[in-house]
Amino acid sequence: MKSFIEYIVSIFKGLWTLLIGMKVTGKYFFTPWKNVTQQYPENREKLVMFERFRGEVIMLHNENNEHSCNGCGICEINCPNGSIEIISKSILTADGKKKRIIDQHIYHLGMCTLCNLCVKACPSGALAMGQNFEHAVWDRSLLTKVLNQEGSTIAENVKEE
Repeated sequence: MKSFIEYIVSIFKGLWTLLIGMKVTGKYFFTPWKNVTQQYPENREKLVMFERFRGEVIMLHNENNEHSCNGCGICEINCPNGSIEIISKSILTADGKKKRIIDQHIYHLGMCTLCNLCVKACPSGALAMGQNFEHAVWDRSLLTKVLNQEGSTIAENVKEE
């Protein structure tokens, strides 16, 4: 008889917890204007991500196609899984000194954990986290990106390392 009563009590406890869960669901069902869920992909044009969202690493360029990266390699060293490769080259300046500039700043998005360590470690503030989040591709080679834009140069106010 005792096990039968425990069985009935457990059924009522289960129904009670179901009603508590349905109360939360019902609150959101009957007040849809308070929801923060966004209807993606229907609202793709007006979708706004949060400022702290980490979508991908980007290199900031100004209107003159200049960037702040001096090729020091600190971001490459701080990357925990090798998502960043910096290929630099040396050039001779007008006064005969050798100057190191970046040839390619390669970013492997497919390997990136979006940890933001490269952005925090960059002494010149050349890197930032972008807002793009749609990275689905059929070919993984498309996830390898060159961050410095074609024909970009280093800005004049960046100090050399």
